[in-house]
Amino acid sequence: MTDTKLTGAILAAGRGSRLMPISENYPKPLLPICNKPIVQYQLEYMREVGIEEVFLVVGHLKSAFEEQFGTGDWLGLKLTFLEQESQLGIAHAVYMLERHLKSPFLLFLGDIFILPHKLDDMVSMFFEKKAGAVLAVKHEKDPDAIKRNFSVVLDDKGQVKRVIEKPRYVKNDMKGCGIYLFDLPFFDALRRTPRTAMRDEYEITDSIQIFIDDGYPVFVAESVKDDINITFPEDLLVCNYIELKKRGEKNMIGPNTTIPDGCEVIDSVIGSNIQISDITKKIERCVIFDDAKPGNLVEIENSLITPQYHLHFDALDFEGGR
Repeated sequence: MTDTKLTGAILAAGRGSRLMPISENYPKPLLPICNKPIVQYQLEYMREVGIEEVFLVVGHLKSAFEEQFGTGDWLGLKLTFLEQESQLGIAHAVYMLERHLKSPFLLFLGDIFILPHKLDDMVSMFFEKKAGAVLAVKHEKDPDAIKRNFSVVLDDKGQVKRVIEKPRYVKNDMKGCGIYLFDLPFFDALRRTPRTAMRDEYEITDSIQIFIDDGYPVFVAESVKDDINITFPEDLLVCNYIELKKRGEKNMIGPNTTIPDGCEVIDSVIGSNIQISDITKKIERCVIFDDAKPGNLVEIENSLITPQYHLHFDALDFEGGR
C-alpha cells in the first residue's frame, strides 16, 4: 500500500422482516437511537478516522436514505448509494462495491448499533502491519451472543487462523462485531465464495476464511465497546433505554415537541414535531418517533410509537445483560 487513504462502506439493504410492522415504513439502519439514525452514528465514526467518501449499499426503502442524507455534504462526507436488488448475503453486498473502490475500505454492517472503542487504533494497525484485513472483535461473556454472530480463533502469532459463522459449539469468547477493514485483494476471495447450503447466501466469514487460506495476514482489534443487534421491535426500545443510561440522561426530547405541564417523562426518547395530549400525565420507558401522534392517553408505558403504529410491550428486561 502506498498511502493511508481509506474509503467507507456501509451495508444497509436488509428488510428487517422480524421488525415488522415498523420495518414496513423504516429501513432498519434508519431506526432512531436517541433521536439519531443508527447509520448516522456509523457515518460520523468514519468521518472521525479521516474518511471522506462512503458508499452505502441499500435496498429496502432506498429513497428514505437519500431523503435523510442527500449527498452527505451536511455531514462533511461524499455519499453514494448503490442498490442491491437481490438479498443474497453480506458477501454478495460487499462484492457490489468492487468497481467503485480504489483504496482499502472500512466496512460497517448498517443494521447493528455499535459503540466503537479506539477505531483509529484499528486503522493504524491495518497500515502498520501491512494487513490484508483487520476484524473488530470484543470479548463476549454471553456464549449465545457469539452463536448469533461469528467466533474468531487466533494462531500462536496472534493472527486470525479461523472464523466460524454462528458456531453451535463456542470454543472461546472472541466475537466478531460487524466492523471490518479490508484491502482490495479481498475481492478475489469474494469472487470465489460459494453459496452456503444452509441459508443459500454468500457469507462474509467464508470469504474471510478463503482470504486467510490464500495467505493474507488478518488481525483483530478490540475496537468495540458494545454492539446491539436490533432484531425485534422491543430491541429498539431496550437499546434506546441502554443508550440513555450510558449518557446519564433521564430522557431526551427533540425540537418542536410540546410536553404539557404536569406530564412526567421518565427514561424515554421523544422525537421532533410531536404534540403530547394535555391529559397525558406520564410517559415512561417509551420511544416516540418524529411526527408521531401518541393520542389521548393518561399514561404511556413500555411503548414504541411511530406515525403509523403504537406498539406496547407488557414485560421487558431493561436492565439485564448490560
